[in-house]
Amino acid sequence: MATPLSTFKKIHPWEEELFLAARATSYENMNLAIDEITGVLRNYRKVPFNKPDNFALSTQDQFKDFIAGITDYIYIVMIIITSVGLMVGGIGVMNIMLVSVTERTREIGVRKAIGAKRMNIIIQFLTEAMTLSGTGGLIGVLFGVSLGLIINGILGWPITVSMFWISIGFFVSVSVGLISGVYPAMKASKLDPIEALRYE
Repeated sequence: MATPLSTFKKIHPWEEELFLAARATSYENMNLAIDEITGVLRNYRKVPFNKPDNFALSTQDQFKDFIAGITDYIYIVMIIITSVGLMVGGIGVMNIMLVSVTERTREIGVRKAIGAKRMNIIIQFLTEAMTLSGTGGLIGVLFGVSLGLIINGILGWPITVSMFWISIGFFVSVSVGLISGVYPAMKASKLDPIEALRYE
C-alpha cells in the first residue's frame, strides 16, 4: 500500500532518512526513469543547478555488481581453502598407499615372481589411488549437489547445478589420486621379488 509523502512525515516526523522504491516501465527506459527521478528530487529538495545531488540513487544493476564483487572474493577464498584441502587430501592418499605397499609387500613379490613387470605394478597402484580419490570426489559431488538442492528448497534461491564444474571437480579429485599415487607406485615397482617374498 502506497503512503503519500506528506502523510508519512506526519506519522513519522523523527525520520531523517527516507528510502523510496520506484520501477521503470521497462528495462530499456531505466536511464530515462533515473533522469526523471533525479530531476524531481533535485526540484523537491531545492538543489541549485551548480550543486551536486544531496541524495543517492541505486538500481538493481548496481546491486548486482556489488553482489558480483562480493562473489569474486568468495571465489578466491574458496579456491584457497580448496587448495589446502586438496593438499591435505593428497598427503592422506599417499600415506594410505604407502601403508598398502608395506602391507602387500609379499603379494607384490608373488606377482613379480610369476612375471609381472614394473609397469604392471605401477598401473595397479595408480589405479587404486585414483579409485580411492575418485570415490571421495564422487561422494563430495553428491553431498554438494544435495546440499544445494536442500538450500534451494528451503530458501527458494535460484541455485543451478553446472555439469561442467561437477566434471572439473571429479577430474581434479582423480588427478590428486594420480599425483599422490606416483611415489607409492614407484616404490612398489622397485621392490626386489626375492626380498618381498621373504617379507613377513
